[in-house]
Amino acid sequence: MPSTMSTVEDLLVEQIRDLYDAEKQLVRALPKMAKAASSDELRQAIEDHLEETTNQVQRLEQAFEQLDKTAKGKTCKAMKGLIEEGGEVIEEDSEAPINDLALIAAAQRVEHYEISAYGTAKAMANHLGEDEVASLLEATEDEEKAADHKLTEIAMGLMQDAKSRGNGAGSGQEEDEEMDNQPASRKPVTAPKAQAMRAQRK
Repeated sequence: MPSTMSTVEDLLVEQIRDLYDAEKQLVRALPKMAKAASSDELRQAIEDHLEETTNQVQRLEQAFEQLDKTAKGKTCKAMKGLIEEGGEVIEEDSEAPINDLALIAAAQRVEHYEISAYGTAKAMANHLGEDEVASLLEATEDEEKAADHKLTEIAMGLMQDAKSRGNGAGSGQEEDEEMDNQPASRKPVTAPKAQAMRAQRK
């Protein structure tokens, strides 16, 4: 039976219970993602974030304590769905670095959800004058933003790797063939050709 919420504090506790369950789901899911990563850098980043996530669970327990509430979770359906999507990525038989880029895409969806959720809960805590709770939530929000930034950096490097391998970037020959197939009116005019055309007009 759904719980009854009548105050902002009730809503804040509900949000923290949702986050508590979300983080616990991640603690179980991140080792599988780390194992599926081909890139050593990505694997290390996921393992580092697993350690952070364990600490984030403890912060939420401290927040419950500050609010004088029992530390218990409420099933976070959003996180459950995001983790299921990540599981589908793991099962796909993609080659490196495409598999790692797909893992990062799934992981960043998680990060963006958490950044939003922690930001909302922090705003509620500030509104209620629960400064200690707000500080705990902000510390985790900052970690999620840093993790997201790190994943972006890794993804940029992997995309360069994919480009050098010919994944996601056309070869020079393909570009030349595409140019030859364009109508004459759409083809760029090269410098020597442009000079000849100007000479004809004189």
